[in-house]
Amino acid sequence: MSRQAALLTGDRVILRPVNAVDAEWMYESFYSEETRRLTGTQKHYTKEQIARYIEAKAGDDTSVLLLIALRANGELIGDIAIQDMDRNNRTANLRVAINEPEHQGKGYGQEALLLMLDYGFGILNLHRIELEVYTYNSRAAHVYEKLGFVREGVRRHTLYYNHEYHDVIMMSMLEDEYRARYVK
Repeated sequence: MSRQAALLTGDRVILRPVNAVDAEWMYESFYSEETRRLTGTQKHYTKEQIARYIEAKAGDDTSVLLLIALRANGELIGDIAIQDMDRNNRTANLRVAINEPEHQGKGYGQEALLLMLDYGFGILNLHRIELEVYTYNSRAAHVYEKLGFVREGVRRHTLYYNHEYHDVIMMSMLEDEYRARYVK
């Protein structure tokens, strides 16, 4: 395994910056049918568009986009981002995706989320981190609640996917809730 620059290191995963060479991996993983369904992704992108997206993210001070890799061998398994940061109100949105079924349900996403929450509240000085999850993704909703996210409401018929409308659950965590639960 080649040594990789990790921004955040957990027991089983590392979160590392996205590089231009990752465009191919992102393109391939973007077309995972299950990932597209769970994230509600409707658009399609070319490799060139993804490469431009990566380049643009390098200069974007409202988001932190990282790849999730297995610590043991460096295999890329997903991505995570704090995005839409509002520095005045100290808020941001969080999203995560573990791309292939063989890596899902093993706690990798949960570990990545905890690393990113610690970074968001402890380094970026955020006060509120929010996320959205579609009602058909009950596994993810369960993980978010287990980590301490609070359900705030439901937006009805937000996504049209696979011939039907789906609701989205809005959830958030505040810095004091995070610290009470995780900072000793």
